[in-house]
Amino acid sequence: MTFKPLTAAEMPRFSGISTFFRLPYVTEPAGLDIGVLGIPFDGGQYSLISGARFGPRAVRAASARVRAYNPSLKVNPYEKYTVADCGDVRINPLDLDAARMAITEGVKRLVDEGVIPMCVGGDHSISLPILRAIAGRYKPVGMVHFDAHSDTADEDLGVPYGHGTPFKRAVEEGLLDPTHTIQIGLRGSTEGPDEFDYALAQGIEIITLDEVMENGLKWVASRFERLRGNPIYVSLDMDVLDPAFAPATGPNPGGLAARELIYFVRKLAGQKVIGADVVEIDAPYDSPSGMTVVLAAQLIYEVMCVC
Repeated sequence: MTFKPLTAAEMPRFSGISTFFRLPYVTEPAGLDIGVLGIPFDGGQYSLISGARFGPRAVRAASARVRAYNPSLKVNPYEKYTVADCGDVRINPLDLDAARMAITEGVKRLVDEGVIPMCVGGDHSISLPILRAIAGRYKPVGMVHFDAHSDTADEDLGVPYGHGTPFKRAVEEGLLDPTHTIQIGLRGSTEGPDEFDYALAQGIEIITLDEVMENGLKWVASRFERLRGNPIYVSLDMDVLDPAFAPATGPNPGGLAARELIYFVRKLAGQKVIGADVVEIDAPYDSPSGMTVVLAAQLIYEVMCVC
């Protein structure tokens, strides 16, 4: 099997081929460097719109347009690494505990083989079971987290496992090193003045959207230097973006532009990236432009390029 994307010439028009980045689909991860894994779960999502379980399917289709060579980073990830589509985790949407266990087991199959998991969600609660899988090899890990929210709440609607709580649970379980964690793009209204108290008390560095605007892109990228040499997980919530660029996610006006987020991801080059997720892709709301899933596919590719 050749582990390279099909070229436009090799892929007949309207062929029906639908894998991440036109890559081979594999059922056994042994021998891979990077595995792209769909996680169609939105059982932790309760905000104004939902439907993130449809994200992986839509991103597969959108990723067909992403070409191989990255001129900004001067790298072709498919020449540097062996990459494949590892399918979707099989989710039982009627049993949330079983679903989270399935996510951990699905990611662990990759991590145990030394494969870097690139996970396509799915709501942000999937980050916790992903980190549980990664902890078997790297514990704890640092994180660069792009989001409109800190996701360190104690509960969502009285439940400890939702898309607003994954990183508090991850710190409590010893999976995440808060002193090597940076959250970027936080903004907007909160439930109260103590929204960020837990994260800050644990040593998480928070860079709000206002601070991005006041200090500039290069200053934000310079904050990554203190993470160098540590294993880093990258988590990208699509609502870090302004709805003009990603309408099919929780609407949070005033976010990053697409070019700014891509710039930040590229500035992670040289970091020890050991896994990533792109989440909160509410694909049913992406009509007619389809730009949210197109951008999500681009972001996954950009993370592969900095591994």
